[in-house]
Amino acid sequence: MNQHPAIELRNITKTFGSVVANKNVCLTVKKGEILSILGENGSGKTTLMNMISGIYFPDEGQIFVDGQEVVIRSPKDAFKYKIGMIHQHFKLVDVFTAAENIILGLKDSEGFDLKKAEKRVSEISNKYGFALDPKKKIYEMSVSEKQTVEIIRVLYRDADILILDEPTAVLTPQEAQTLFEILRRMRDDGKAIIIITHKLHEVLSLSDRVSVLRKGEYIGTVNTSDATEKSLTEMMVGEKITLNIDRDEPKDPVDRLVIENINCINREGVNVLSNVSFTARSGEILGIAGIAGSGQRELLEAIAGLQKLNSGKITYFDPKTNKTENLRDKTPLQIREMGVRLSFVPEDRLGMGLVGNMDIVDNMMLRSYRSGKSVFVERKAPQKLADEIIERLQVVTPDSRTPVRRLSGGNVQKVLVGREIASSPTVLMAAYPVRGLDINSAYAIYNLLNEQKRIGTAVIFVGEDLDVLLELCDRIMVLCAGKISGIVDARSVTKEEIGLLMTRSEQEVRGDE
Repeated sequence: MNQHPAIELRNITKTFGSVVANKNVCLTVKKGEILSILGENGSGKTTLMNMISGIYFPDEGQIFVDGQEVVIRSPKDAFKYKIGMIHQHFKLVDVFTAAENIILGLKDSEGFDLKKAEKRVSEISNKYGFALDPKKKIYEMSVSEKQTVEIIRVLYRDADILILDEPTAVLTPQEAQTLFEILRRMRDDGKAIIIITHKLHEVLSLSDRVSVLRKGEYIGTVNTSDATEKSLTEMMVGEKITLNIDRDEPKDPVDRLVIENINCINREGVNVLSNVSFTARSGEILGIAGIAGSGQRELLEAIAGLQKLNSGKITYFDPKTNKTENLRDKTPLQIREMGVRLSFVPEDRLGMGLVGNMDIVDNMMLRSYRSGKSVFVERKAPQKLADEIIERLQVVTPDSRTPVRRLSGGNVQKVLVGREIASSPTVLMAAYPVRGLDINSAYAIYNLLNEQKRIGTAVIFVGEDLDVLLELCDRIMVLCAGKISGIVDARSVTKEEIGLLMTRSEQEVRGDE
């Protein structure tokens, strides 16, 4: 490893009003190394990287690139110093080709030569091992191909310092391993690579060193070879904690929700769900795995009455009356009153379930205001619930009267998931409930889901981390392009087998039988 610093931060401080996002942070990234940045939600990781990439400007401190002090006021400045950031959410033009997206925004006094650009894209791909057709349109690409375009775009601009934000969040295990191999080649070529991720097993397998932030302050940097998941977590949290998911055997499981041959066609005429059939049982956790956009969102919204189906049946077995109901004929309010709860947390966390301008207490009341017996709103129970969620899930907030729009994304997520679980559901659907959460908060959510399982709730859990799905769930259903490619026992299946199912159709699976 080259020991010369590629970039060095000295006493970087950034505040937003009274909130201190980063305080006197000192950090060094060497040439030819992969450095992971770890920290709990609100620890200042993203803010720090945004200052390196020119999105924010530090209030205090200095940034050195190749030993020279620099001033980075914009992403354009960052590119000038050969710094490029690959964001988790891609910023691509769907109707353009890969090469067109890569050269978009560049200035060329002689005019652009697209063939020349395509040739250079191919050269970069061959050098590092990317598989990319420079003439392919973005809308024809898989998620991993789109990510490849984003990475090559910064390499095309001669970036020597690359920052990747949650790079494996939407990749299969096989795609993640391919990405890791490419990043190692880039490291060996002298690039300095910074990874922001919450997946500790990836940190340990990929990075050379790990730097930890806690509450906006730099805690320390350790060699990955000397670290464990437990030691890194204790550095992040500042105390000893236990990282265990206690999976019990399902106790007296009975059918709670039966899905039969449901089909859904979107506005573009694409069949986003094709003949999907499965059963969710009380007292068990059914995991749903799949590449992003495989129909997970449409499936949960269909069950909750938010998505119109073209055909199929959704049967709910009511534990109170022992009667069955077809949920396809019910409104979301009627479904909710039957005890079916949807906890769906999309990218726009405040767009579904919570009202940004309301405080935490008022958002607790959204579930109960219809049942009020007078014109006056009862606030004691919602206040108690808000306080319990803040304490149990360690929501970082000045108090329960703070509008949720002022909370970080991870803390908004805690409020939403905590409220849904507290509503005593018989069916709980949690889509990406730990997305954006640090590992300590994530395990708190996993324990809450297990508690729901133990009291007889049928839990449907959509997750991105296959290691967690294997450890938490009883069965795992894999979706691929809107079809079920397999339903497997989580206790016996391997991560690699699930990864293969994530990229295969139901017809291919049947063809193997």
